[in-house]
Amino acid sequence: MAKKVFKRIMPSPHKLQNNRSLKMLGKWATDPNLWFLNRSCVATAVSIGLFVGYIPLPGHMIVAAILAILFRANLAIAIVSCWVVNPLTMIPMFGFAYAIGASLLGYSFQDLDFHSWQVLLDVWQPLTLGCLICGTFLAIIGNLLVRTYWRYTVAKSWEERQVRRSITTNAIELAD
Repeated sequence: MAKKVFKRIMPSPHKLQNNRSLKMLGKWATDPNLWFLNRSCVATAVSIGLFVGYIPLPGHMIVAAILAILFRANLAIAIVSCWVVNPLTMIPMFGFAYAIGASLLGYSFQDLDFHSWQVLLDVWQPLTLGCLICGTFLAIIGNLLVRTYWRYTVAKSWEERQVRRSITTNAIELAD
């Protein structure tokens, strides 16, 4: 059941292989093991995507694809899950990461002057620390949620199969 959900949201291998920014992966992107759907591959891919999504640099898809190849995770799920960062979510996510990093490093929450390049020197350390912490936390939570959901759907499917078998067995016994 969980496999069906992930198959439905996952882009096709052909679509990703023809992606302009992922063409540099070449033959590695065609490895069938990178398209396999099981609990471990999908959970690892979600972790990779969520962690990479919190990195405050461009090129999330390429980084997620390379890490998916290295960790033998599902390539499509890793790429799709890094899309959690988009123009609508970027400011709240990175703002929260900055707040976490600034509070841990003891920086004061001052009004930053966003009209000069000096702001980059002021925010890079707390932002980087906050992004690493938030990305790691989100990756762990994502991994646990995928594994829990997968186990739940497998157990539910197993129970439904047992009920169907017992109904069939009872119907056969009643017919005799």
